[in-house]
Amino acid sequence: MNAILDMTLTELSAHMDEGKISSVDATKACLDRIGKTAALNNFLTVCESEALSYAKEADARRKNGEKGVLLGVPVAVKDNISTLGIKTTCASEFLNNYIPPFDAFVVKQLKKAGAVIVGKTNMDEFAMGCTNEHSAFGAVHNVHDTSRVSGGSSGGSANCVAAKQVFASLGSDTGGSIREPASYCGVVGFKPTYSAVSRNGLIAFASSLDQIGPIARTCADALQVLKVISAHDGCDSTSVGLDNLPVNLDGSLKGKKIGVAKQFMSGADSDVLREYKRAIKTVEDMGGEIVEVSIQSFDAALAVYYVLSSAEAASNLSRYDGVKYGRRADGYKDINELYVKSRTQFFGDEVKRRIMIGNYVLSSGYYDAYYVRAAKTRTLIKDEYLRALDVCDALLCPTAPTAAPKIGEEAKPDKTYYSDIYTVPVNIAGLPAVSVPFGKASDGMPIGMQVIGRPYADGDILAIGDCLCNGGGAKC
Repeated sequence: MNAILDMTLTELSAHMDEGKISSVDATKACLDRIGKTAALNNFLTVCESEALSYAKEADARRKNGEKGVLLGVPVAVKDNISTLGIKTTCASEFLNNYIPPFDAFVVKQLKKAGAVIVGKTNMDEFAMGCTNEHSAFGAVHNVHDTSRVSGGSSGGSANCVAAKQVFASLGSDTGGSIREPASYCGVVGFKPTYSAVSRNGLIAFASSLDQIGPIARTCADALQVLKVISAHDGCDSTSVGLDNLPVNLDGSLKGKKIGVAKQFMSGADSDVLREYKRAIKTVEDMGGEIVEVSIQSFDAALAVYYVLSSAEAASNLSRYDGVKYGRRADGYKDINELYVKSRTQFFGDEVKRRIMIGNYVLSSGYYDAYYVRAAKTRTLIKDEYLRALDVCDALLCPTAPTAAPKIGEEAKPDKTYYSDIYTVPVNIAGLPAVSVPFGKASDGMPIGMQVIGRPYADGDILAIGDCLCNGGGAKC
């Protein structure tokens, strides 16, 4: 069993093609591992019977001559991505018993490719959080040190890959929710270009920022998942898809121009800063050219993100009223009391905080001062990142300012929100970015480095990330 779980996704697929391992064997190994490591709290729903059924079907398809890198491979899906007949809670009491009547587009793509979905992963409630402590069903415990957070909001999706419970997973990224937990857990997390992957079936947090993406052990594995989920979807008006992805990642950094900015060094602690400097040297040692750029808007991005994302969250979550959508509280006198009781009882503190911020910045008298100003600044931020990417092939910066903190250590919102400082500009600008494991902190916890690219250069960014990771002493 351990030999199977130690494989990467592409290695497992090759063994299944050769008939050395069956999908049922791999799925049973994953389910056994999930059971033995249940205390990590990575899964909100484990679909044992469905997974074994998918695995048997995949084995039959392969026996009939069908090929496919994901065929029969056990994967996990974040619990804000709709799954037909399988509970999808967003880690919220409001959707505690919600079972979607349809599959999200990305889930349909996984099933079409023959992937085996073993369960739905834990997350910050409605994807609002940086540590996965804001789940109605308890925090995820980092596999490298169970006293640490996994990062959020896709904490379960990152930690289940790091814990070798599955070979890849899907997460969603609104301001770093794939990349930050990937950094904390020591795995690869990829946020595609906005519109590259359909959001059809993703329960919305902030619609202009949300993007589904893969988490895996290697960049090559992430590429295989991305190929499957990035098809065009006619039911999502923003969907463009990707049609220029490489067959594999055999790139080189020779001749590549990698941009760095002094602003990227302002927020990191000493461990992350040390690894960032080593990453810059690694690029040079591998034949890449370091180009100095300036990102004057770097410090403004965090405020812009929390204004815009909270405003969109307040709008998107207004549907949860106990009437049309979500659970309904008991003992109300009228419709207003129903709204108040349902939202008070079933929304967690962080979700309430973001709704309140959003309603404030959208309210009369403050709309121009906050929301409109943030929207205008968003354009300036995007333009500045695009100008920087005109003179280089990619930007390099840390993924998070620290390694994973202790559970309960960052209880104050201002400290927690600051951990998004390196990731939110990517969502604001709609760019692709990958976090790859690169070194460790002095306490042994993983540190991630982030590679940011031009719109729709998703394959190029994965190739650069792969080179950086392997050149820096990690295997990804």
